[in-house]
Amino acid sequence: QVQLVESGGGLVQAGGSLRLSCAASGRTVSTYAMGWFRQGPGKEREFVAAINWSGSYTVYADSVKGRFSISRDNAKSTVYLQMNSLKPEDTAVYYCAVCSRNWIVTTIQSYNYWGQGTQVTVSS
Repeated sequence: QVQLVESGGGLVQAGGSLRLSCAASGRTVSTYAMGWFRQGPGKEREFVAAINWSGSYTVYADSVKGRFSISRDNAKSTVYLQMNSLKPEDTAVYYCAVCSRNWIVTTIQSYNYWGQGTQVTVSS
């Protein structure tokens, strides 16, 4: 079993920045890809970013490309999401998740452990 705890969410003005963290405990996650997803009000959960097991390869949704950056520190069992130039449409609950594979997959069904989520609200 893996437990994931997200932190770093909050209220920020448009154009601002936030850094989300996701700390894993339990079984090691260093050999698996990890990802961030989000679910806005009245919307389905969607892919945001993912990183492979070593941190050498990343993938982003088009809506956040160039503004968000995912990274990981396997020694700390932690994955991060740096969010810059935030927009009101980025408002959502952000979830981190562990993939069942060590290479990047963007489909929700391929992620088998999830955190409880952290709220990000961007005001205009």
